[in-house]
Amino acid sequence: MPAEKIAAFTPYFTEAEADQVRAAFLAAGGAEGYASVSDLIVGATMREVKRLQRRHNAGRKWEPVPAGALRRGQRTKDELQHRKED
Repeated sequence: MPAEKIAAFTPYFTEAEADQVRAAFLAAGGAEGYASVSDLIVGATMREVKRLQRRHNAGRKWEPVPAGALRRGQRTKDELQHRKED
């Protein structure tokens, strides 16, 4: 089976968020099986995608959305004020 093509995404974190991502990776990433910070971010993101699929799409995968179809760049100030945080 040929290797799956890697698509690039650039998540934008606040400095405080990025500090915590790095700290989590250094403290526990290896013990949890993550080989890199990117591996940790992909794992966390895909768990959230699966949760959203279960909640909003009867557990099914969505139709793929091609690269370039979404707005690019950092979040606006308004988006930053209204984003979901735990």
